[in-house]
Amino acid sequence: MLGLNGTYFQPDTLQLTGIPGMQTGHAWVALIFCILYLISIIGNLSILTLVVLESALHQPMYYFLSMLSLNDLGVSFSTLPTVLATFCFSYRHIDFNVCLVQMFFIHTFSFMESGILLAMSFDRFVAICDPLRYATVLTNSRILAMGLGILAKSFTTLFPFPFLVKRLPFCKGNVLHHSYCLHPDLMKVACGDIHVNNIYGLFVVIFTYGIDSTFILLSYALILRAVLVITSQEQRLKALNTCMSHICAVLVFYVPIIAVSMIHRFWKSAPPVVHVMMSNVYLFVPPMLNPIIYSVKTKEIRRGIFKVFYKSQI
Repeated sequence: MLGLNGTYFQPDTLQLTGIPGMQTGHAWVALIFCILYLISIIGNLSILTLVVLESALHQPMYYFLSMLSLNDLGVSFSTLPTVLATFCFSYRHIDFNVCLVQMFFIHTFSFMESGILLAMSFDRFVAICDPLRYATVLTNSRILAMGLGILAKSFTTLFPFPFLVKRLPFCKGNVLHHSYCLHPDLMKVACGDIHVNNIYGLFVVIFTYGIDSTFILLSYALILRAVLVITSQEQRLKALNTCMSHICAVLVFYVPIIAVSMIHRFWKSAPPVVHVMMSNVYLFVPPMLNPIIYSVKTKEIRRGIFKVFYKSQI
């Protein structure tokens, strides 16, 4: 955008987009998003409440699950204000600086989720490969240190992003392609030299998603090797079953990321609605499905839900 003296400047506000090409049906889309938010918020709050109230769930596995639920709430609340404003109230403008803050929190919580999933895979590795030392390795202080380490890593690696965007002029309009602010979306309307942003963005992705996913795969390779040594088939299945919830959570998180990357890399002519829908899946589906997955696949969580429900009926 051009200023009065012919120089490029940053707009006071940016315009958000709902779903490209959708002129009607926003009421139905708003309803769908509201349902997704309700399931995500109620489900994750329920997990947190159960872990706090049920003494049987005061174990490392469920402390990590609490971190995941807390982080998923962060993802949901980061996008909720602008998504609801866009689809429910047709208010599509966001202050430029507020957009940068939202971008920072969305990406920070997304990268934290990757770190938490890695910590949960370490929990499963110790539980299966070295069960006798499980309680001594995963003490409360170490779990707290791991959680703070994940937070510090995500915060420090993402902290430069708003400032890297802030330095850029904007000459390609002020219309973004989502109902929330993402770094790649801002780069599409920015001018000047964006190589630093792109290179640092690639570094952050490799430093987080790349390293975390590699160690998750390594932990499961070691788990599989340890399980195959077990002679009893029943014990093998029991050991693997304790990992199923986490495996599903990993797939729910990483499959959309891989899909978005593949579309961006190999299908550059894809309609904008494809990119928008895949980004929505990446941000909205994991926080919604994670509490459902753990409620269905984890016996202790189900037992806690039934116990609370039974008490409420008395």
